[in-house]
Amino acid sequence: MAVSSCSCPPWVFNAYSSFECRSDPDFSGAPIGDKPRVRPSRRVTAASFCTGGIGGGGLSSLIFRFPPNFVRQLSIKARRNCSNIGVAQIVAASWSNSPASGSPSSAAAAAQAATAATVHVSDDVAVVQGCNDNGSVQIGGSDNSTTSFLSSDGSIAVHAGERLGRGIVTDAITTPVVNTSAYFFKKTQELIDFKEKRHKSFEYGRYGNPTTVVAEEKISALEGAESTLIVASGMCVSTVMLMTLVPAGGHIVTTTDCYRKTRIFIETILPKMGISATVIDPADVDGLEAALNKNKVSLFFTESPTNPFLRCVDIEKVSKLCHSKGVLVCIDGTFATPLNQKVLALGADLVLHSATKFIGGHNDVLAGCVSGSEKLITEIRTLHHILGGTLNPNAAYLIIRGMKTLHLRVQQQNSTALKMAKVLEAHPRVKRVYYPGLPSHPEHEIAKLQMTGFGGVVSFEVDGDLMTTIKFVDALKIPYIAPSFGGCESIVDQPAIMSYWDLTQAERRKYGIEDNLVRFSFGVEDFEDLKADILQALETI
Repeated sequence: MAVSSCSCPPWVFNAYSSFECRSDPDFSGAPIGDKPRVRPSRRVTAASFCTGGIGGGGLSSLIFRFPPNFVRQLSIKARRNCSNIGVAQIVAASWSNSPASGSPSSAAAAAQAATAATVHVSDDVAVVQGCNDNGSVQIGGSDNSTTSFLSSDGSIAVHAGERLGRGIVTDAITTPVVNTSAYFFKKTQELIDFKEKRHKSFEYGRYGNPTTVVAEEKISALEGAESTLIVASGMCVSTVMLMTLVPAGGHIVTTTDCYRKTRIFIETILPKMGISATVIDPADVDGLEAALNKNKVSLFFTESPTNPFLRCVDIEKVSKLCHSKGVLVCIDGTFATPLNQKVLALGADLVLHSATKFIGGHNDVLAGCVSGSEKLITEIRTLHHILGGTLNPNAAYLIIRGMKTLHLRVQQQNSTALKMAKVLEAHPRVKRVYYPGLPSHPEHEIAKLQMTGFGGVVSFEVDGDLMTTIKFVDALKIPYIAPSFGGCESIVDQPAIMSYWDLTQAERRKYGIEDNLVRFSFGVEDFEDLKADILQALETI
């Protein structure tokens, strides 16, 4: 067992008068009834911590036995400043990533750092390997380097932020939901230490939550990002990102095809802050360069693929161009997912998602996230703490849950969408299909270079007018008529009605929205069932 010296602070004597313990773990495998029980009289006093009264090893060589529900209680109560339950001051100091407490590497780490306790919990036993000299307790977040042994995005989506690296102390397989609006400090000195950055705490629910951190770190691992901020919705994260990175009087460049509410924010809200915008075609690199040369641009922000025509931006090319002018690049990769497209690896500074869609994947939660460098995400997080838009921890749990099947869902959705796009393109009652996986798509070659799958959404125009298209949509039996996309259930909508009904037909056409346009989000239903349903609906028009 790893042993390191420990000089215990005075609070130990006040906090822990006595509790039951044993000096060594029992790995004999003998039945419970054959094992010698700890005598009730065998108690550990506070003085024993520092004097080495038990086995001569002091605190660092003790194994504490706690009530059977101790770990459960600790997982609920203990968080980054774990301060109030039993021996949480010691036990929750650091969740160890070491495979065995007796390994030489663990002993070396304890001897070198000596700044936090290393703890292994098995059933109701906690092995304490060290404590710091000043008695402060700090818990870091999970370390995604512990998932470096995972070679696929599917495994990372399941385990990142949790397996061997969760900041919440628990032996539960799933991450607990920490429902709290605030976090308390045991003494005023602990609060002062927090304010002077010697002690870690979220302090208030708007500033962070242990459950939310797990979701953020899982997304960071998938994106290859230093940091991620997750908030209450996709629009919430888009707006706080724009307000953070574009100064008053600044200028941004964006693209013609995009989510309508994003366009409304750029066209109507940002001008109130003196921020102007240049709008270009997603493939117009020359137009981007001209805008960069003409204006003092702070940010290039677009979707790839875009909504609803699934246009693709050459992320690597535009990133190099923008960076040569000192301009940041943020790509909304919602339609692609982190599995189909690695935006940051292609050179962008930030990648943004409406996690409501594919990441959550079950049509039951709203969330948005942005990932990138620690520096940029910290800037965005600072404004987020002021504006609010905090993600509820129960919603964070649903995001974590959803991500565990992300790779399975996306594989199915990629496959179904590509096969159905080919079927639709060959059908006489379909005029045009928009899908980056088709050679007919204007950015097909770009998509092939920067995407490993083309996503689960297909847009197409039926051969007919508004009413003909309504007849087709109403004849479908499997998909729901609804906004959103990316969930297990297939969803269909007519953008002319769902998103642009407040505009005249002529106004809709300015954005390329025809009355016969259909956006179809394929769920995880069987391909043959979906194919049969779409074909029978087409036969009705």
